[in-house]
Amino acid sequence: MSDRKDSLYATPLRKIEAFKFDQAVVSVFPDMIQRSVPGYSTIISAIGLLAERFAQPGSRCYDLGCSLGAATLSMRHRISAPDCKIIAVDNSDAMIEGLQQNLAQDSATVPVELHCQDIRDIEIKSASVVVLNFTLQFIPVADRAAFLHKIYQGMLPGGILILSEKLKYADPRQHALQTDMHHLFKKAQGYSDLEISQKRSALENVLIAETFSSHQQRLLNAGFSSVEVWFQYFNFASMLALK
Repeated sequence: MSDRKDSLYATPLRKIEAFKFDQAVVSVFPDMIQRSVPGYSTIISAIGLLAERFAQPGSRCYDLGCSLGAATLSMRHRISAPDCKIIAVDNSDAMIEGLQQNLAQDSATVPVELHCQDIRDIEIKSASVVVLNFTLQFIPVADRAAFLHKIYQGMLPGGILILSEKLKYADPRQHALQTDMHHLFKKAQGYSDLEISQKRSALENVLIAETFSSHQQRLLNAGFSSVEVWFQYFNFASMLALK
């Protein structure tokens, strides 16, 4: 896939459209996500390790909102349990096409089944590992509880849900600090103030962040027995929910 540098918001835009995962985003996505999400590579690497630990023989591992398949490929190279299959789902045609290209160049042998559809509509069954890597934040808040309950119902006992999200904070000072630090992180990655501002406007009302306590309580309500943060870098965190 393309290794183009993300410059989508580098020049002033007359009208800033709502962010969407179209061909323009897909063409720069690896660079965009790496420079926008603190600790992204660490999270992707750990998803593979967690899949190695939790994948059960004959089960399914789901990558919901798979984009170009970073988590899928990480799992694919670490899973050793026999007869496992990865189900990768994304509603962007361009993302799925990109993932198909990535899989064609990949040497791992765990089968991957691709679905281009809304992740809320996918059937979840016999799941030992489910990944929502910066995906839930793009689903309407009103739909999140039912969606997570559906995931829980389709998981095997002993299964794990890996949920990575941008967080907000109940305390205004903490929220302002974490937001400022994220912007400093992006500037350190070479993004300009204009790029940061325009991207933020594009994501407004598209990416809806919540507090960790909101995520934790919703997951517990869905049936998960334990929910904890395993990784956090400023206002980006990854959680583990155990069935």
